[in-house]
Amino acid sequence: MKSIFTFILAFASFVTFAQQDFQGKATYMSKTSIDLNNFARGGEQLSEARKKQIQERMKSQLEKTFILDFDKASSLYKEDAKLEAPTTGGGGRGRGFGGFSSGGIKYKNTKDKVALESTEFFGKKFLISDEMEQPAWELGAETKQIGNYLCYKATLLKDANPLDFSNFRRPGGNEDKKEEEKEKEVKQTLVTAWYTPQIPVSNGPGEYWGLPGLILEINEGTTTILCTEIVLNPSEKASIEAPTKGKKITREKYTETVTKKMEELRQNFQNRGRGGNRGGGGRF
Repeated sequence: MKSIFTFILAFASFVTFAQQDFQGKATYMSKTSIDLNNFARGGEQLSEARKKQIQERMKSQLEKTFILDFDKASSLYKEDAKLEAPTTGGGGRGRGFGGFSSGGIKYKNTKDKVALESTEFFGKKFLISDEMEQPAWELGAETKQIGNYLCYKATLLKDANPLDFSNFRRPGGNEDKKEEEKEKEVKQTLVTAWYTPQIPVSNGPGEYWGLPGLILEINEGTTTILCTEIVLNPSEKASIEAPTKGKKITREKYTETVTKKMEELRQNFQNRGRGGNRGGGGRF
């Protein structure tokens, strides 16, 4: 009886994905944790009440919902737009780096090996291109159930993202300099993915792809991205097309640009703390 049920399920999946106009929609919840125990203000550790206040203010950055629209080869991944209450100094946008960076759209085509991200930083739009080399996933035999789907484990070592928001820290004194030296030594991070062959598309949230099934969960550092809902062949089809707006730039060059700008802001912040110039930094 079990073998008959398995055959019917496999046949139904084959029919679903054999359709020429096949499309799916997956909703992901992203959550990042931060350790405030090492944060200090005026040389004193933050109180528990202050830590809670900071976490509440950063909640819009640390907990987000994303939508992945996908077909057999391509996908669009973007933050689910929500009307949020205005935040102090952020203009109500609640974006990264205190409103300096806005959420973007990530496009992937695993067949043509095209990866583009349309985003905005400091009021300027960029169209970032990424190289799509096959990720060196290590496939495991461990399984777990996510919703109605049986998922398999895969792991990957990748270069740490220098622009990871969870690594952003208020500048300080010599202790911060020591921490910076330690961070320079951390060049790779372990990524754990859970994918399901029941949805045989080599795609997933964010920049992740390259497995024999849709990735339903990603664990990277202090961030977990978990699929909470999947709709196959939705009644309303999404337009999955590569973005075209923004200044064309490579990922490497974009990282250099943002890093340079953030360093300018860091220096300005320190200068203001010493009673120096309140200038807003140079252009980029």
